Amino acid sequence: MTASKRAAKELEAMQENLPSYLRDLCSENSNVLIWNAVLLPDQEPYNLRAFKFRITFPHNYPFSPPQLNFITKIYHPNVSENGEVCLPILNRNWTACTKIYQVLEALALQLNIPNQDLPLRAELADMYVQNPAQFMKNAKEFTLQFGEDRFTSQ
Repeated sequence: MTASKRAAKELEAMQENLPSYLRDLCSENSNVLIWNAVLLPDQEPYNLRAFKFRITFPHNYPFSPPQLNFITKIYHPNVSENGEVCLPILNRNWTACTKIYQVLEALALQLNIPNQDLPLRAELADMYVQNPAQFMKNAKEFTLQFGEDRFTSQ
């Protein structure tokens, strides 16, 4: 099965049964190897807003993992300033049998509970551990400033 066929099949399955933590899941300009979506976290401080992100599938998917990038700025130890995401399921735990819904579930979970062992922003990981109240205050302010509206007018 080619990367495009596998990605299209997974996109269709996800769209038919969209989890509550996602909105607006679609491919980009008919390119099924690039998906855009909005993540709706369920825990503070991230649940105050929503976050746009992109999934880019390589041409040898599923033998290589997709790349996840936040488009919306986010204050999080596991997300770099340019939106790259460090997620174990996309690195050391990746197999060709891994489904994209598993990746998205892991993303939603990690957004709520940062992985202190794999930070992309060490200063935020340190603050999360050493001064959680200050981390939450900063994350709340950042989320309110840069996050997307959680609800769309339809």
